[in-house]
Amino acid sequence: MKPTLQLKLSQHLTLTPQLQQSIKLLQLSTLELNQELERFLLENPMLEREDGDGSDFVPPPATAAATGGENENPPAASEQHPDAGPANLDEAGEWSSAGSGSSNRDDEDDSDYQEFQAAETSLRDHLDQQVSLSPLSDRDRALVRFIIEALDDDGYLNQSLEELLPLLPPELEYDLDDLSIALHHVQNLDPAGVAARTPQECLSLQLRAMRPTPARELALKIVDHHLELLAERNFVRLKRLLGCDDDALRCAHLLICSLDPHPGSQHSVQETRYIMPDVVVRKQRGRWVVTLNPEAMPKLRINSLYASILQQNRGSGGALTSQLQEARWLIKNVQQRFDTILRVSQAIVDQQRQFFDYGEVAMRPLTLREIADQLELHESTVSRVTTQKFMATPRGVFELKYFFGSHVATDTGGAASSTAIRALIRQLVEAEDGKKPLSDAKIAELLGQQGIVVARRTIAKYRESLNIPPVSLRKTI
Repeated sequence: MKPTLQLKLSQHLTLTPQLQQSIKLLQLSTLELNQELERFLLENPMLEREDGDGSDFVPPPATAAATGGENENPPAASEQHPDAGPANLDEAGEWSSAGSGSSNRDDEDDSDYQEFQAAETSLRDHLDQQVSLSPLSDRDRALVRFIIEALDDDGYLNQSLEELLPLLPPELEYDLDDLSIALHHVQNLDPAGVAARTPQECLSLQLRAMRPTPARELALKIVDHHLELLAERNFVRLKRLLGCDDDALRCAHLLICSLDPHPGSQHSVQETRYIMPDVVVRKQRGRWVVTLNPEAMPKLRINSLYASILQQNRGSGGALTSQLQEARWLIKNVQQRFDTILRVSQAIVDQQRQFFDYGEVAMRPLTLREIADQLELHESTVSRVTTQKFMATPRGVFELKYFFGSHVATDTGGAASSTAIRALIRQLVEAEDGKKPLSDAKIAELLGQQGIVVARRTIAKYRESLNIPPVSLRKTI
């Protein structure tokens, strides 16, 4: 076969760097967006954050256009979020923030403050402090601290004493009796229930630390001998074995439920994560209107010093020219990101206005394709917009994905949202008689009486997603 030269004409779609950046920024959460912008600010000298002097290159958000143009006088930025700090649109048509930059501080000494983080006392530190004050010998105190170091974050001793004994130095000549005594000392420390080896022992230790009462004595018998029957809610057999009436068993049950099965968790360091909503929903003139949260919008601009240098040396700043173009692309893509979020959010609110008026039971079925067709966007774009983007409403803060859900047919030929069905299930369970809780089949029957056709296994799936226990575990005395 001889080599030949052939010409072939074809078409294919190529994403430009600007479009790739736009797609990437669109799918980022607010936290991830700020991290990405910090990287751009470090790499590109032509880009900087606005300090509040009114020279920002970012145009104002198109609030009226995004809400369908029905609000001819969109609210000012200061009206969009009362807790977000004042912001205004200057005469040049650019966003500026009042009082948010360091240049607007009249007295920097009065405005500066230092944040102090509360020192968290770990469980081991809390126990060590008590051991330091106890009248133990140095030998016993060292063994008690050895037991403390073996505890997990919940305060449990997951290793047996036989497993811990070989870990001790043999020259100290400790035995199992010494470890048992040390364990007893730790179990008498605060919080009650610490150093337990099983959940049953943990509950028993907490009950023994209480002052003697009839309810406490009965609860101790249940925990020590009949805890499995209590978990099964077999109250009839419990009353027969314990020889008590309903009132006594109810008091003991409530006392057991008040105990903490994880005594060490109160000393664990938990990281608090805060959500910055991207949009805010308010009712204005009888209509639910979405506005951007100014606190979530990064304010970027072109560095005026470098821009003037580049203007004075036209044609000689190749690197700066490229960085200037990249900075302009970034500012435009960031603004486009928020405009798209605003359009999609307003479309969602228009479709789910019954939810904002009446709550979860009025949620209607909604798919990504419906919003995409309404706004003439691709379904994947709507999916990126609604992921890790949050909406602050009078009913709470929700991820945009929350307003989408599957549907269940009704006997009238319509459809009910799965979110609304979950809300109805929760209402039925909350209103049920504890002595005769509703089974999944009974809940399906009650929903059928309201015109919602739901199978029993679907009810079970929704009930589990709501963390509602089965009927056998919801029975009360």
